[in-house]
Amino acid sequence: MKTVADKSLRPLKIAVLSRVFSPSGGGAERYSVELAKVLALRNDVHVFAQEFNSALDGITSHQIPAWFKKPRWLNQLWFAYFTWRATKHGFDIVHSHENVWHGNVQTMHVKTTKRDLLARKRAGHPYLRQMKIMLSPRLLTYLAFERARLAYRPLRAVVATSESLRLELQEEYPKSASMLHVVEPGVREAGLQRDRATARQLLSLSVDGRKILFVANDYSRKGLTALLQALVLLPPDVVLLVVGNPKQIPLFQQQAQSLGVVSRVTFLGSLADMAAAYQSADILIHPTLEDSFAMVILEAMAHSVPVVVSDTPYCGFSSQLRNGQDALLLSDPRDSVLMAQAVLEVLETDALRLNLVRNGLLLAQTHSWDKVAQAYETIYQELV
Repeated sequence: MKTVADKSLRPLKIAVLSRVFSPSGGGAERYSVELAKVLALRNDVHVFAQEFNSALDGITSHQIPAWFKKPRWLNQLWFAYFTWRATKHGFDIVHSHENVWHGNVQTMHVKTTKRDLLARKRAGHPYLRQMKIMLSPRLLTYLAFERARLAYRPLRAVVATSESLRLELQEEYPKSASMLHVVEPGVREAGLQRDRATARQLLSLSVDGRKILFVANDYSRKGLTALLQALVLLPPDVVLLVVGNPKQIPLFQQQAQSLGVVSRVTFLGSLADMAAAYQSADILIHPTLEDSFAMVILEAMAHSVPVVVSDTPYCGFSSQLRNGQDALLLSDPRDSVLMAQAVLEVLETDALRLNLVRNGLLLAQTHSWDKVAQAYETIYQELV
C-alpha cells in the first residue's frame, strides 16, 4: 500500500471545518490551525470558519457569517447547515473539528455529550434528567450531532486525540469502533529556548521572581481555584501567570483578592503566540479536572518547562507520563496542599527539575505536527 511519502500521490482538495480558526481559541482550535498549516504544504486546503485569527499562508479561507451568536446551539446548527451546503461538491475530503452531521473525517477533541449527560444524570432522578434533556433544544441538538458524527459509514474516519478518548467513543458508540483512529497533537520544533529575562520583558513582566504558568480557556474546569488556594501556601516570591480567556478574569481576580494573593497573580489574557509565556515560566501547572489530552503539557515540555499535572483519569495524556520522571502527577487536583507541595518540590530540587526538563523534552520531540499531518494524509488516502 502506498504511504504519504510516495511522491506519486496527488495532492488533495481538503475542506477543514473549524468554527474558530485561532491558535488562542483553545486546544482544539490550536490543533486545527497547526494541522491545517502543515497539510497546506502538500495539499489544497480550504478552511470554513466564523472567526479567523491566524496566518493563512497557502490556505483559502471561507468566512461564514455568525448570524446566530446566541443561543450557541442555534449558531452550531447554522454552521453545520452552511458548511454542508458549501462542501457537498468539489472536495476530496471534508474534515470537521466541529459538532456537525456531515464530513468524512471527524476529529473528536473532548469527551462525548452522551457520557457527560449520563454522568450528570446519575446525580439526580433519572426521569427528571431525561425530561430536562427532552425539553432542551441545546442538549438535543448537540446529542443529535454527536450521534450523526459517530454513526457508521463505510467512507468515514473518526479520529480521537487520545487513547482514553478513543476508548470512551468505543464504549458510548460501539458501532463506531471500526472507524476509530488515534492521532495525538504535535508541537512545533522542540528545544528552542529564548533567554528567560528577554521573554519576560516581552510580556512586560518583572525579570526577578519564580513564575508558575497556568494556561486554559475554562479556568474552573482546569483547576484555577485550587491553584490560587495553593499559591497562598507558597513563598511570596512565587507568582502566578494566567493565560487564557479574558472574559473569565474578573471572577478569578475576585477569588485572588479574597485569598490575599491578587498582587501575585498576572492575568495575561489570550496570546496568539505562546512561546514567550512558556519561556518566561519556571514551571507549568495544569491541575485539570477534565482533559482528553492537554496540549499545554506537551507544549511546555517542548520549551524545556517542567510540568505538574493531574493524573489519570483527570488528564488523558497523563497515562503516558512517569511520575517523578516526565512530570509530577497530582492524584487529586482539588487538593491545594498537595499541589503546593508538588510545585515547591520542583522549584527547590535542582536534580528533580533538570530530570523533568530532560525527559519532558525527549517526550515532546516524539510529537511533531508533520507526523500528525502524515497520519491524517494516510487516513485521507484510504478514504479516497
